[in-house]
Amino acid sequence: MAKKEMSPNKALGITALIFLGAYFIPFASPEIARAIQEAFLMLSDYARQHVLLCLVPAMFIAGAITIFLNQQAVIRYLGPKAPKLVSYGVASVSGAILAVCSCTVLPLFKGIYKKGAGLGPAVSFLYSGPAINILAIVLSYKIFGWKLGLARMIGAILFAIVIGLFMHLIFKKEDEERLSDERMFKYQESGDEKSLGKMALYMFSMIGILVFINWANSDGGSPVWDAIYRSKYWITGFFAILLLFSLLKWFSKDEMKMWVTETRDFSLQIFPYLFFGVLIAGFLLGRPGHDALIPTKWVASLVGGNSIISNFIAAISGAFMYFATLTEVPILQGLIGAGMGQGPALALLLAGPSLSLPSMLVIGSELGLKKTAVYVTLVVILSTVAGLLFGGIIG
Repeated sequence: MAKKEMSPNKALGITALIFLGAYFIPFASPEIARAIQEAFLMLSDYARQHVLLCLVPAMFIAGAITIFLNQQAVIRYLGPKAPKLVSYGVASVSGAILAVCSCTVLPLFKGIYKKGAGLGPAVSFLYSGPAINILAIVLSYKIFGWKLGLARMIGAILFAIVIGLFMHLIFKKEDEERLSDERMFKYQESGDEKSLGKMALYMFSMIGILVFINWANSDGGSPVWDAIYRSKYWITGFFAILLLFSLLKWFSKDEMKMWVTETRDFSLQIFPYLFFGVLIAGFLLGRPGHDALIPTKWVASLVGGNSIISNFIAAISGAFMYFATLTEVPILQGLIGAGMGQGPALALLLAGPSLSLPSMLVIGSELGLKKTAVYVTLVVILSTVAGLLFGGIIG
């Protein structure tokens, strides 16, 4: 398919915006200079901590899903007409097992969505991956108390299902039309069909690499978790050997070339949006513990008490901030210490890990503006309501 060229009017509009920004933004201002520095420092941290170990393995898994995973099986278990208990159960559990950040889950979401998963189950997977992080929930329980920890766990599990169901109901007709398009099945007959056992080992080995190479230290929060952390490179090496074995044993050179090509295409589709989003998020909010254009104290001053406004501000702030895996816990500690209420704290915990400005840009490139806006709105509204109810219950 030929690449669609940018219209002259659109190109002129973008050029005009760049010119106006260069003309009017006071770059000599200390606040602007600090925000620009924070933007690139945040991009640097992101590139060093998340790209090679998180996103690259996720890209290869997404490429494998698109090329080799049986499309009829995806539709059977995750399609819009699959039994709801099966589709949303599989989606939420699969996402929770990965326990990745809001950006790392994106190529996996994109892979299963392109392969034929219904919008509802795909969005359920998209939310559950970052939100239902077992270690983060355990640390929330330990640091913030059992009430907030339990509320986060229950809220994240319910949200993964409820948000997916809402997306399914709102866009049901469009989703069924998408899956009736014969172009959805372009990969179905490519390559040699692999047995279930071969595909399971192949996919399991890559997921093992992604999960264990990024295994975080709980700093004493869980002895078993920390024991795995100390051995994570040995465990990752074991899964790497399994992957190498499956590739050499069952895959031809042409199939591996197709896999690498699809992975490359995923990277080209996702990385520009992610990097631009990280720059904007860094410019506005800065890295954890560092102020940028919007000082942290401004946010902290608006999220005290348990009003609708304070819960909404916590939810919307969390939705636009970028949280690497587990970083929401120390950030929230600082905000609570600055006067944040318990209700807004839960609202931020439910909205923050599952969304970020970079992830919104990537989701928008795949689903379009309308579906992305509805998804973000659902997360923010439900997080606000959950925070308000929780704050009212615990007083």
